Amino acid sequence: MKGDFVDARKHQSGYDEGHACRFPASPCDGKIKLPRPIFDAFKTQIADVLLRVFHKRRFIILDLMMPPSPNRDIARTWKYHNATKHSEWSIRASPHYLDWQNHPFPFKIYTTIDPNPLPKDADQTGIVALSAIGASSVPGDAEKVPALGDLARILYFSAGITKKKTYAGGEIYFRAASCTGALYEFELYLVCNDLPDWKAGVYHFSPGDFALRLLRAGDFRGVLVHATASESSIARAPAIIVCAGTYWRNSWKYRTRTYRHFGWDNGTILANMLAMASALRLPAKVVLGFVDSEVNALLDLDTSREVAFSMVSLGRINGESPATPRELSKLNFPTIPLSKSEIDYPGLREIHEASSLETREEVAEWRSAASRWERAAARATRVRQGDASRGGGRVRDSGPTDPIEQVILRRGSTRKFERQPITLDQLLTILTTSTQPIWPGFSLLNNLYLIINAVDGLAPGAYYYHVATADLELLKSGNFRNEARYLGLQQDLPGDAAADVFFLAPLDPILDVFGNRGYRVTQLEAGMLGGKIYLAAYALRLGATGLTFFDDDVTQFFSPHAAGKSATFLVAIGKGRKPPQ
Repeated sequence: MKGDFVDARKHQSGYDEGHACRFPASPCDGKIKLPRPIFDAFKTQIADVLLRVFHKRRFIILDLMMPPSPNRDIARTWKYHNATKHSEWSIRASPHYLDWQNHPFPFKIYTTIDPNPLPKDADQTGIVALSAIGASSVPGDAEKVPALGDLARILYFSAGITKKKTYAGGEIYFRAASCTGALYEFELYLVCNDLPDWKAGVYHFSPGDFALRLLRAGDFRGVLVHATASESSIARAPAIIVCAGTYWRNSWKYRTRTYRHFGWDNGTILANMLAMASALRLPAKVVLGFVDSEVNALLDLDTSREVAFSMVSLGRINGESPATPRELSKLNFPTIPLSKSEIDYPGLREIHEASSLETREEVAEWRSAASRWERAAARATRVRQGDASRGGGRVRDSGPTDPIEQVILRRGSTRKFERQPITLDQLLTILTTSTQPIWPGFSLLNNLYLIINAVDGLAPGAYYYHVATADLELLKSGNFRNEARYLGLQQDLPGDAAADVFFLAPLDPILDVFGNRGYRVTQLEAGMLGGKIYLAAYALRLGATGLTFFDDDVTQFFSPHAAGKSATFLVAIGKGRKPPQ
């Protein structure tokens, strides 16, 4: 299929390039141009050296160093982010249409590998959903090795097929976690040592027949230990799940904005996965610092189409780390084409390459940035208790006691909301349950802003949620249903919902600390938080749905408090309207 790409720039008559020009870049986007005579004087004498020229007063300072990683060229993130913003004008001007005759196939099918069926009859854990969703981690250093039934449950309730609906045009197979457009662009891969009833290897998870297919036989966990610069949770994990995103399966509808969706859609999968790991009492940790090329090579991914995005360690074993990585052969297993043809959006590969880490040393340095982020976050924290509304300070466990498996099976994306109130306790239960720490060692990158339309015990208005104290700070009072509807791409859902949760992130300090990889983390975190809100709402027998938005208008609405922040995700919560029978 190497020749099946159609360049999106030609396909869209320059839409993406024009779209990017409509949004002014951040002041930090500008690149310093080198004075030509100085550069010419050094270029024949300096090999593999970056010459940076700074003008300060009347002095020129020359800083010689090795070429920087693409991850530190944050202008590339700003270029992508600004180019993929939605505005009322951009939506109306878009020439895009959906070619249903070229709709991507929703599964990755290896045509020459036999399936290894997974057990479908595992018992439910019985763990209350709100407890599983809100758990931060499984304590203790004791060994915990997942059984085959545990892995089957984690895979099924994270990315398995839970519902099927038949339409005039065919069938849609809905999966356990929410996904933009029900396009399900993420593939899961299992890397494990010898487990009870299962051989060591690298496997691909196929939700279509609920089976694992062996890609490499043997213990290859050492490759991931090397790629993560000996991340301790990976080094001690008997099983690791790698999540990889397929560009075309989502860009068929959402084009270059797909990379944002990678974060959202992978995030909802991880929200389910962490909840199930907690219910099974398995240690689990999301790991985002790794050498991308090494992980992609292990899975033998065609990186023009599919790339590793995140990984999760599962379980714990003591003793020596896995063996050092061996040389990896190319596999070249054939797969079924997703479509008759694919439209190529180069901006997707560009932002992924920009946010990739290239060496173990860079991974280790990137991981150490967490402490710098904590110091920056502490300086920026302004908890104004006098302006806080009623509420918070504790994790709530009120409400239904349905087990996590039942809630995941019940979850959907609400299509219509009744204009009826929910209670303040329900709202705070959802917020406190969903915002428990998900990154060991440092705080959330996203901030939560809300439009309250109908919550008993809380005045309608715009609010800021203080995660540390679980308090709601009133920013401005009033009925903002019309504004909510407009901000949510002029859809009725956020206007009818009882509450709308907007995620906004201070990208300037995030990129300064974490580089372009911070953008990947920010979008993924927004998806994880949104996925937890989904589950918590359905645990309380409410409805929820994820939505997109007019980027700059969201920031402006919540300003001056949100000044300088960027919108990343939106989840509407309320009482769902049952469809007519």
